[in-house]
Amino acid sequence: MLLSLRSFKLKTRMVLILGMMALLQTGLIGFFALAYLSHSLDEQIGQRALHVAKTIASIPEVIEAVENRDSELLQPLTIELANINDARFVVIGDRNGIRLAHPSWKRVGKPMYDDDGDYNEPALLYGKPYIQKATGSLGASVRGKAPIFDSNNENVVGIISVGFMLDTVEEIIDRYRNTLYLVIALSFGLSVLTGLWFASHFKKAIFGLEPEQIGQLFQERNATLESIREGIIAVNNQGNITTFNRAAIETLGLDANTQLTGKPIEEILPDSRLMNVMLSGKPQFDKEIWLQDRNLIVNRLPMHQDNEITGVVSSFRRKDELDLVSRRLTQIQKYADTLRSQSHEYSNKLHTIAGLIQIGATEEALALIGQETLSHQALIQLLVEAVPDPILAGCLLGKYNRAKELGLHLDIDPESSMKAIPDRIPREELVSILGNLIDNALEATLKNQKFEVKLSMTDLGNDLIFEIEDQGAGVPEEQHENIFRKGVTSKQGEGHGFGLHLVTKLLQKLGGTIMLEPGDKAGSRFTVYIPKDR
Repeated sequence: MLLSLRSFKLKTRMVLILGMMALLQTGLIGFFALAYLSHSLDEQIGQRALHVAKTIASIPEVIEAVENRDSELLQPLTIELANINDARFVVIGDRNGIRLAHPSWKRVGKPMYDDDGDYNEPALLYGKPYIQKATGSLGASVRGKAPIFDSNNENVVGIISVGFMLDTVEEIIDRYRNTLYLVIALSFGLSVLTGLWFASHFKKAIFGLEPEQIGQLFQERNATLESIREGIIAVNNQGNITTFNRAAIETLGLDANTQLTGKPIEEILPDSRLMNVMLSGKPQFDKEIWLQDRNLIVNRLPMHQDNEITGVVSSFRRKDELDLVSRRLTQIQKYADTLRSQSHEYSNKLHTIAGLIQIGATEEALALIGQETLSHQALIQLLVEAVPDPILAGCLLGKYNRAKELGLHLDIDPESSMKAIPDRIPREELVSILGNLIDNALEATLKNQKFEVKLSMTDLGNDLIFEIEDQGAGVPEEQHENIFRKGVTSKQGEGHGFGLHLVTKLLQKLGGTIMLEPGDKAGSRFTVYIPKDR
């Protein structure tokens, strides 16, 4: 049955189910009502027949006529009594069950047993009245039978049988049965109309989807939630949690066995501020907050239905994860810039050498090769001795080539030493700090039409110290504090003002500091201090 119903659409299913329920309920109630009515009518008619029989059995004239076996008196009397009490018949028999009065004279003098198959023992032998339902010569009837006692009320001298025909009962039941059929039809029609209205309203509430589609979407939704690495929590308009994923529990550091569904958000996360979004109805994007002692980037979005806010959904991720992704992307970009610079630089040199060879200037070509080789050998030798860390050395080599590509010179102090970099300092963060400062210095120097950028570094003492000095226009003293804020820049166009801010954030994480002061030859000098031990 269920399989067959699934082949129909939701509206058809609801109409069929409601219709069948209406038929079943009204049918069962009607069957019970008719059975109860039939039993009650039989009992009432039987009690009435018995009452009439007892009344007739107590009439002195009837007692005397029975004792005298006076059928001439009893015959018309019973007919009159039957008419007065609306009974179908009144039959009187003697103590042996032989009829003394009957609606038909032909049956007078014959035993009552021939009529109903009953020996009348309860009344004749034991003197007890009783009710009987039987089919006799006059048809099916309910009979009340009572014993007739003699004038001294000691001995049974006869029996009275008063009958009411059952066709009257059947007529009443048929009338009620027709009414019941009408009620069933009306109930079925009302159920169909109710089913159509409810199905239409319900389909609208579930956006016209079928139950199987909702089940599939529910499974897809659960799979999607668990596959997302961002934590997701949704609450209803009462502030109770309705949705969450495993990433939310892990990101917030909650117990893995915590059951969040149905719990108030204020109880689980008192500082979530989701209810503020519920009240204001305004979404929030990329908000940086502290929650559960974790620095998170949060989005909060109210959910609307019929112009009412039904809940709020929030997605969040740890900020350090986003910073790590950002740093990795920045580092990849720097590696790409380094490779491009080196490729471009060596491409120019190779073209120059090839041109010199073609025009026969072999000595000049050899001199250029020797000069280039000597310059790079000196730089590489310096980096090998002063900066054994390959990641930092590769970054400096790339920046050196980038400077040459721009027509500038990155002067690395030969007295520099950076050999004792602690393992606790992530190399990609160190490269990101140094790379941003060198890039800013190269741009400032190029913009001011100067030539040189200086870099010195030392690991002596308790700190790693880097000094980057440019020959740019310098930074006004009143801007020394603001230059490190996000979005603050002296450059034109969009996409600037993030490098120094990122440097500051990374240094805060490492426990370091940065100082800005005027350079020896104008420009600016940035000094970075990173403690070896926190």
